[in-house]
Amino acid sequence: MNIYSQIDSNKRRTWMIILLFIALIAAVGYVLGEATGYGLSWFGLAAILAGASSFFSYYYSDKIVLAISNAQQISEQDNPRLFHTVENLCIGAGLPMPKIYLINDTAPNAFATGRDPRHASIAITSGLLQKLDKLELEGVIAHELSHIKNYDIRLMSIVVVLVGVVALVSDWFLRSLWYGRGGRREKREGGGLVFLLAMLAAILAPIVAQLLKFALGRRREFLADASGALLTRYPEGLARALEKIAADKEALEVANSATAHLYIVNPLKDYSDKIANLFSTHPPIGERVATLRSM
Repeated sequence: MNIYSQIDSNKRRTWMIILLFIALIAAVGYVLGEATGYGLSWFGLAAILAGASSFFSYYYSDKIVLAISNAQQISEQDNPRLFHTVENLCIGAGLPMPKIYLINDTAPNAFATGRDPRHASIAITSGLLQKLDKLELEGVIAHELSHIKNYDIRLMSIVVVLVGVVALVSDWFLRSLWYGRGGRREKREGGGLVFLLAMLAAILAPIVAQLLKFALGRRREFLADASGALLTRYPEGLARALEKIAADKEALEVANSATAHLYIVNPLKDYSDKIANLFSTHPPIGERVATLRSM
């Protein structure tokens, strides 16, 4: 497998997962609407509310994430080596220069945020600068620039909204049972089977939506790995960087479950078994490294 085929494969799988998201929302809305007797009207209202609530986070989530991470913006004078590395790779990628932030933490890691290439930022820990050599650092930065160029942050924002719609609709249906509304359709039309399917959908749909989100996140990491290797023309640099970051035992103190999916390597846990990996926001490091070294 070469770099170009890896990128094409990940793009196809990404669109497939998005279509599955849309199909899941449509199916859940239809089944729950039939069970309650309200049709799709309340489903549409849930979608509007979820979209409105995400508007603020879409435009300001990058500032919130950077603040939570205690990231401080730096200039060329603060760290010429890092600034020039990012600048040179941006020229090669045809990207505008993102804002550069430094996180004062000895655990090596990095992430990119922002809604598009003109409103993007890269945050790097001081530990990453200390523990990686030049080629490894270039690999990590190229990976993060690929997230920006591929509009991964925007895509994941859309996915978060879709997950929110599924969770909100399911939650509304389950809450309606407490007020006796859920059984009206069942009593009127004898739709016991439909009501049972609705119950199962309300319980399982949020779980399935989360799994789809995690799967999409993992595909985007593979895509960013391939795109980053294409940018540097040296997959081994990123492969070595991933191994070093994963092997480092220091905890990234500013990371939490809300921001973990942004980092190049999951800063919270090492998912080693197959079942736990279903709920991981990142692919196993071994798979990523093997894929890079097969290019």
